[in-house]
Amino acid sequence: MFNKLLKNLSILKKFLFINLIFFTIIGLFTFIYLKNVQPNLIKKKSSNHIEVINNTIENLIRLDVKFVEEDIRRFLFSTRFLFQNLDRVIFFDNELNLVGDTDTLDLDPRSFSKRLDTVELEILSEEKTKEIIEKKNINIGTENAVSLKDILFNYAGSKKFGIPFTFTQEEFNKFELTTIKNVMLDGINIGYLAITENANDVKTAIDERKTFILRTALAVGVVILIFSFVLNRYFLKPIKNLVTYTKNIKNKNSKNTNIEGLKLRNDELGLLSNSLDDMTLELQKRISNAENFSTDLVHEIRNPLASLKSASEILHDTDNIEQRIKLIDILSHDVLRIERLITDYSQMLKDEVALSKEKIKRLDIEPIIKSVVDDFNNIYKFKRGIKISYQNDGKKKYYINGIENRIEQIVANLLDNAISFSENDKNILVKVSKSVDNEVVVNVLDEGQGFREKDTNKIFNRFYSNRPDKFGEHSGLGLNIVKNLVDLHNAVIKASNRVDKKGASMEVIFPNT
Repeated sequence: MFNKLLKNLSILKKFLFINLIFFTIIGLFTFIYLKNVQPNLIKKKSSNHIEVINNTIENLIRLDVKFVEEDIRRFLFSTRFLFQNLDRVIFFDNELNLVGDTDTLDLDPRSFSKRLDTVELEILSEEKTKEIIEKKNINIGTENAVSLKDILFNYAGSKKFGIPFTFTQEEFNKFELTTIKNVMLDGINIGYLAITENANDVKTAIDERKTFILRTALAVGVVILIFSFVLNRYFLKPIKNLVTYTKNIKNKNSKNTNIEGLKLRNDELGLLSNSLDDMTLELQKRISNAENFSTDLVHEIRNPLASLKSASEILHDTDNIEQRIKLIDILSHDVLRIERLITDYSQMLKDEVALSKEKIKRLDIEPIIKSVVDDFNNIYKFKRGIKISYQNDGKKKYYINGIENRIEQIVANLLDNAISFSENDKNILVKVSKSVDNEVVVNVLDEGQGFREKDTNKIFNRFYSNRPDKFGEHSGLGLNIVKNLVDLHNAVIKASNRVDKKGASMEVIFPNT
């Protein structure tokens, strides 16, 4: 249930709720501690009282002091040093008559007629005070005050008779601690002894503890409130803005958020905001490209499908063998075209996913180009008599920042395009050089038909192709893939017709590293 409750709360509410529970537990332990600290402090003082009482009783018995006024007076005069740390020592005989008092050496009995405004009882045994109060019916309170004689009377009749008995009394700003005990001689009770001490230090210690705890609790509470404000203002609120931003993106809502302000932060939230924004833009770009690409693909497939439909209908209605063969060739041609479109489209999607996982590094482009040229020579030199040559401008290294397999793909697609426009036994030249700005330039020169000048800006569009029928059928995606890979490397690709001879020139310019 607790986990379910926390699950539905915000981070701030979880934080405040946990702190509330924490404060409740600490408050409970504090209450228990304060409730027990006073009895513990009183017991510590009472142990001193007991020691004084026991010493006093020993002296009374040793000196054979009778519990009469004259003997007690002499005893008090002779042993006052025993009680120098105490406020008052009182003697009662077995009949509860006052026979001695350190406060009034004249032993005026009227001085003990004072009633107690508040009396709290505590037994020094392990039994609780409540038991004594219930058994002896000692009434506590301001309306029914209890006199010292009443306490002695109840003590004399109690089962706890013979055990030191301690109680406290509070009057105005005075807090006193009193311990009483009976005096036994030869198994006979001969009187009672009461010791009273000013215990304001106990009350002061308790008050100081209470004040300290309250101040600490207040300080911690203020700190928690300040921290909650800071947490909400600088962390939770920005996170909420990020959540709102993602929801708006999901719902294609143009409602503005504070994402731009968050991107300016120099902390982790700033980094998160920038990463999230970059990721969002990249996803939007990919989604847009996918939508456009899908639309283009549907459009390109529609034509061969229409041709397939028409050819199949005519094939079904004709018995002319030559016409049927021609229609079958059309069907085969359209099927291959659709297959090529789907294959290239699938490969393009795979390339986009792979590109997001690949890392650009500094590399020498020359060995990569030579490897691709050698592979194509081994295939097309014997297949179509096409010779592919490699040439550089004499520089030692041609470094660029790129992805090795993507550089291979660029060169391979450019060579494939050049070969597709070339007749048998023609030459293709691949040149690598450096510009005056130290840029690496890769040229692929063929001896094909060249470009119609008005089409040079269109050849990198998806599905665009101006190749004559005799040079075969392609999907129109090859150069578009090359353009995307070139953009990935922050490079530039240019298409033009050769000046020196018939044919086309494809030039890729990689930036200086």
